[in-house]
Parts: sequence; structure tokens; C-alpha cells
Amino acid sequence: MPISKDISALELKEQGNKLFSHQKYQEALDYYSRAISCDPADSKYFTNRALCYLKLQQWELSLKDARRALDMDPNSIKGHFFLGSALLEVEAYDDAIKHLQRASDLAREQKKNFGDEIASQLRLARKRRWNQLEEKRIKEEIELQTYLNDLIKKDKERQLEEARTTTKDDEKLALIENQVEAKSHQHVSELNALFSQLDTRRRKRDIPDYLCGKISFEVMMDPVITPSGITYDRKVIEEHLQRVGHFDPITRTPLTAEQLIPNLAMKEVIDTFLAENDWVTEC
Repeated sequence: MPISKDISALELKEQGNKLFSHQKYQEALDYYSRAISCDPADSKYFTNRALCYLKLQQWELSLKDARRALDMDPNSIKGHFFLGSALLEVEAYDDAIKHLQRASDLAREQKKNFGDEIASQLRLARKRRWNQLEEKRIKEEIELQTYLNDLIKKDKERQLEEARTTTKDDEKLALIENQVEAKSHQHVSELNALFSQLDTRRRKRDIPDYLCGKISFEVMMDPVITPSGITYDRKVIEEHLQRVGHFDPITRTPLTAEQLIPNLAMKEVIDTFLAENDWVTEC
């Protein structure tokens, strides 16, 4: 569709929005680009184009536009949200979490409802960062296991060479060799058994999303439930009520601290999980 030269930046954006709603992302992007040419000082045009680039999986271009939007408006929720989402795709998890958390905080402060969009991206970023750290730990453990096995092998070879050099009696030498081999085999078996236990524990190293608060995204220590049926960590939801306003941050319905009810069933599940997974405190 040809674009009229007389159309305003706002009209271009609206045309882009219509195309975007029909999932015509490349066409929408063209309209947003024209809107930017008409009015390069409006951050919203950059966030709209950044989202198009996200949909088109053009991560670097999305990063560029989101950063330009934030240069103009540091408190742009969408700027932080789309920047965090693009950073997530390029595996810059620490920065992704920082911007997604900022988007979440700004949404609460500005009382804007993004549903679970920001929260789900933040959970995904935290999960991927955890998986990345786990992969690093696994690699280091494998390297350590290989190194220790190599040390055991070298020590066995050293002992055998020493015995063959100093022992002239064949029967005695055979006995020493058997003892060295047996001892070395025992050390290898004990070492591999130890790392096998680590493998078993590592398979359990995953924190279910339902145990984490919808604001803090950390394991809830004192879960409470609201009249809307949403469970939060008491400390975090009470801070929200005092600092942001007396409403449920997910449903936006009115809420006071007196309406919070301890979620005893969730508390029992969390306590059991923590008792069986003491590594959680390391996170």
C-alpha cells in the first residue's frame, strides 16, 4: 500500500497499529518508520517499531529501537519491556532481568495493566539464567571429575613404575601391582559415585513457577491469598499496598492488608520443597 506524503506521524502510527493487529509486521514496520521520519522525538514510535522487530525476530534492531525510546523516555514501560525481551533472545539474561523488572515496577507505579505479559517474560528470563548457570556448573563439575580421574590414573602409573624399578621379586611385584590396581579402582569408583550423587541432585534443581511470588518472582516465604484468588508473598504485597496503592496488582481490584489470608496449603508445599532442596538458598 503506498503511503501518502501528506499523512501525519500520528496517522502513520495508527495505520501501523491496524496492520500490526492483523499480524502484518513488516508492513506495520514501514509505517512506524515513516512516523519516526515525521516525528523522531516521540518515543512511542520507536517502541512500536521495536515490537515489530521482536515479532520479526530481528533482535539487534529491536534492541536499538528500544534503547532509543528509553533515551527519550527513561520511564517507558514498553521501552524496558521490549528491550528486556530482546535481550532475553540474545541470551543477555542479567540485563534482560534488569529491564523486565524495571518494566514491572513501572507498570505498578503507573497503575498500568499488562496482565501477565511482563511477569511471564521475567520468569522466563530468570529461568533461562538459572539454566545457563546450571550448564556452567555442570561443565565445571565434568572438568573437575575428569581432572581428578586423571590424577588417580597418573598416581597409579607412578606407583607401578616405582614398584617395577625397585622390586626384583616377580611374585612380590605382582602382589604390589594388584594392590595398586585395586586401590586405584576403588578411588575411581568412589569418585564417580560422588559425582553421580551430584547428577541426581542436579536433576532436581528446578524451582517451580507456582512457588514463586508474582511480584518478587522469588520463592514465597509467607504466602497469602487475596479475595481474587491470587497468591503473593505477604511482605511483598504489603509493600505494594503501602507504596503503590490499595489494589491487587494482577486483577486491579481494590485490596487492603486486612483482606490477605494465609495460604496454608501453599505454605506447606513450599516448606516441603525447601526442606528437600536446600540448594535454593544458594540462588
